[in-house]
Amino acid sequence: MSVAHNPLSIKVEVPREDAVLLTVEGDLDMDTATELQHHLANQMHHGRRHFLLDIAGVPFMDSSGMNIVLRAYQEVRELPGGVYVISPTPAVRRIMDLTGVSITVPIVATAEEALAVADAGPAGPTASPEG
Repeated sequence: MSVAHNPLSIKVEVPREDAVLLTVEGDLDMDTATELQHHLANQMHHGRRHFLLDIAGVPFMDSSGMNIVLRAYQEVRELPGGVYVISPTPAVRRIMDLTGVSITVPIVATAEEALAVADAGPAGPTASPEG
């Protein structure tokens, strides 16, 4: 019997009507990514346009997790809306940088910063690059 080393936990908060903060803890991989996808779809159904993904508690993310983040980004930017990744661990940030996800999806330090970026409007090619 196989037991996940870091089972996924997702806490959902609504800081304001158009935004949702999803605090994710545990490994975000092929075994757990669909759980995040279900939460995102549910919040889209409820009219949320801005998705704040706090992944400070995610020690590992594979391509399944990256794909969920990118798919959500593609879906909400037409609303218009956005996906904002908050405080990825160094290992997850490295994977995001290597795969180019960090070029597409804004990475911020806090939920407050994510909301400020969301309020600033659609980011163009000259948006503040994250180091």
